[in-house]
Amino acid sequence: MALVTYRQALRDTLRAEMLRDENVFLMGEEIGLFEGSYKITEGLLKEFGPRRVRDTPIAEEGFVGAAIGAAMLGLRPVVEIMTINFSLLALDQIVNHAAKIYGMFGGQCSVPMVIRTPGGGGQQLGATHSQNVELFYSFIPGLKVVAPSTPAEASAMLKAAIRDDDPVLFLENLALYNTKGELPAGTSSDAGAAVAGGSGGSSTQMLIDSIEPAEIGRAAVTRPGTDITIIGYSRMAQVAAEVAETLAGEGISAEVVDLRSLRPLDRETIVESVRRTGCAVVAEDDWLTYGIGAEIAATIQEGAFDWLDAPVRRVAMAEVPLPYAKPLELAALPSADSLLTAVRATLRSTGRLAALETTRS
Repeated sequence: MALVTYRQALRDTLRAEMLRDENVFLMGEEIGLFEGSYKITEGLLKEFGPRRVRDTPIAEEGFVGAAIGAAMLGLRPVVEIMTINFSLLALDQIVNHAAKIYGMFGGQCSVPMVIRTPGGGGQQLGATHSQNVELFYSFIPGLKVVAPSTPAEASAMLKAAIRDDDPVLFLENLALYNTKGELPAGTSSDAGAAVAGGSGGSSTQMLIDSIEPAEIGRAAVTRPGTDITIIGYSRMAQVAAEVAETLAGEGISAEVVDLRSLRPLDRETIVESVRRTGCAVVAEDDWLTYGIGAEIAATIQEGAFDWLDAPVRRVAMAEVPLPYAKPLELAALPSADSLLTAVRATLRSTGRLAALETTRS
């Protein structure tokens, strides 16, 4: 086991994949000499050179389009867009080209590319730099969208994304970069291959090498429980885990489902969990209206309606452009307190909270 940050897990995974496959290369604004706005590409230009770590002009539509062309010719570009907000400038390339080329060309060519991009609020970056617009991409057939919440999951998901033959949006919440998590010791043969190939890395790098790629489209039950299901992804999966721990101290058993993948969505795991617990709260960082939570609530209604003891509740960001002022920003974002309130209200409506309180007294 090793304790690493989300940032280091991403950086070391990029390095491992570049060592494993010479077709993997990086593109983006200030990822080379400046080593990335969030230092995810630190040291990679020095190690791999400008042919494989390419600084681009400030022209998102242009360099995303160039990456699509490179992917169609057999390379595996990993594009860094400085923030998901800037991905809107490349929306036509992502939605009308990357997502559709495989189908429009009758499967004669694919677009094996990854777009890594951070998003989310809480950093006082203002309304246009703090958004969660993952819904835009999760809506589009032909794209895969993943949003891992821990360093180990980030590594496993990034490996899977780079090796996938479809375009993958890889979403990184800014609030997660400095969070820490354990890397499990894996059994992949990649570890030995990387060392034999001269990775020369630390023990942490060797653990990264040994992590198996995740299965895109599979959620994880990160904490089993019996009283209620809390469903989250990215930062809110971490908040859900924190809330479940608090509830455990009160004698309430909450099951936590970390979606990890937004498209494809693991509807089976969601439905199975709610059938076990009988009620659910969905936690998301984006806006409530038309959000990811609405899709999950519909999934539960279709697959577990007869098992529900209470309506599905949703916890999300306030329906406003995110304020810059810190107190206002924090008030707009979903928190552990707002999630706790929703969970208790749901349990209260079923009569379970009163029963649990009676049992404790």
